Amino acid sequence: MELKTQDSLTDAFLKQLKTGEELQAFLRDIHKRGLEKILEGELDAHLGYDKHEKTPSINARNGTQKKVIKTEFGETQIEVPRDREASFDPVLVPKRSRYSTGVENLIISLYSKGMSVSDIEQEIKEIYQFELSTSAISRVTERIVEDSIAWQNRPLDAVYLVVWMDGIVFKVRENSKVVNKTVYLAIGLNREGRKEVLGMWLGKNESSSFWMGVLTDLKARGVEDILITATDNLNGFTQTIRAVFPESQTQICVVHQIRNACRYVVWKDKKELSRDMKQIYDAPTKQAAEAALKDFSIKWGKKYPYAIRSWEDNWDELTVFFDFPLEIRKIIYTTNLIENLNGKIRKYTKNKLSFPTDDALMKSVYLAINEATKKWSMPIHNWGIILNQFLAIFEKRVRI
Repeated sequence: MELKTQDSLTDAFLKQLKTGEELQAFLRDIHKRGLEKILEGELDAHLGYDKHEKTPSINARNGTQKKVIKTEFGETQIEVPRDREASFDPVLVPKRSRYSTGVENLIISLYSKGMSVSDIEQEIKEIYQFELSTSAISRVTERIVEDSIAWQNRPLDAVYLVVWMDGIVFKVRENSKVVNKTVYLAIGLNREGRKEVLGMWLGKNESSSFWMGVLTDLKARGVEDILITATDNLNGFTQTIRAVFPESQTQICVVHQIRNACRYVVWKDKKELSRDMKQIYDAPTKQAAEAALKDFSIKWGKKYPYAIRSWEDNWDELTVFFDFPLEIRKIIYTTNLIENLNGKIRKYTKNKLSFPTDDALMKSVYLAINEATKKWSMPIHNWGIILNQFLAIFEKRVRI
C-alpha cells in the first residue's frame, strides 16, 4: 500500500516547524502513533478478529501497558496492547526488548559497514540522543550468528552453470598471536541467470585439500552438477574438483596466471611482458593462442623460463574458455566477479585491522556479503543469449 503523505501534510502545516528539534519531535510523535497502530493490527491478527467485533474466542483484549523503548527517532513511551492469555508477542517490539526492530536494523546496518561496537554506541548517542551499552549492541549483533548458520546450511540448487571460487585473507587473534586465516567463497550462476553466494568457509591456508571439504559441503547441500568452475591456479585444484564433480570443466583464471607469470619478472620488463601475454588470451581461437604462446616463448623463454613454464604446465585449464562462444568466455576466463565481491567485503571490513575471534570474522563477512549482494536481483548481462548457448552445449545437464 502506497501512503500519500503529501495529501495529509500540507505545506502550511509543515511551515509551522521552525527548527530541526521541532521536526524531530514531530517525527517522533508520528512514529509513536504509527507504532501503536501497527501493534494494534498485530494483536488483531493474533486474536483473529478486529477491535469491537463479536467473536466466540476465549482470548480477548486486556487493555494496554506503558513501555519505554528506544527507536531510530530517540527514546519514547508507547502503549502496548495486551491479551488476557498473555500469549501476544509483538514482532515490532518483542517482549522483554526495549528496542524497536528499527533500532536493531540500524545497529546491524552500521555493524555491517565496518563500524565497531564502541563506534555504534557513540553514533547512536550523538544522533538519536539515547544511550545503548556496548553489551546491548553486542547482544543484537550476536543474533546474526544464528542467521549466518542457517544461511550457510540452506539447501542449494541441483545445478549451477558456473561456480567461481576464491579466498580472501584476514588477520585473526589466536592464542595471543595474530595469524592469517582465509575465508573461502563460492559464487554460483543459477539457471535463472542470477549470481548467488553459495557459502563461506574458514581455514588457515588456501589449499586443494580444504577446497575438497568446500565442494563436499556443496554436494551435501543438494548440488549435483556444476558445468564450469572458474578458479585461481592453485596446484591440484582441477583434480580436487573432478573428484567431487567429475563432469565439471575447470577454467583457471587468466588474471591469476598473469600475476603468477610476472612474479619473478623485473619491473622494467613487466609492462611489455604483460602486453605480450595479452596476445595469448585475446586470441580468437585456441590454435591462434598456441601460436601466440610460441612467439611469447621465443621472445622471453631464455630470460624468464618460469613464466613460459607456468603457461605450458597449466595450458589445458587456461584455455578451456576457447571451447565456448564469446558471451560465455567473458564470464569464465577470470574470477573477476568473485574478486569484485572480495573488494566490497574489504571495503566493509577495512576498519578491522584484526578480528578478536573466528566468530567475529565470520559475522562481519556474512554481513558484508549481505550488503554487497543487495543489488544481485537481476540476471547477468546477455542472459538470454548465454542460456541458449549453455542449452546448446550441455543439453540435458542444464535441466531447465
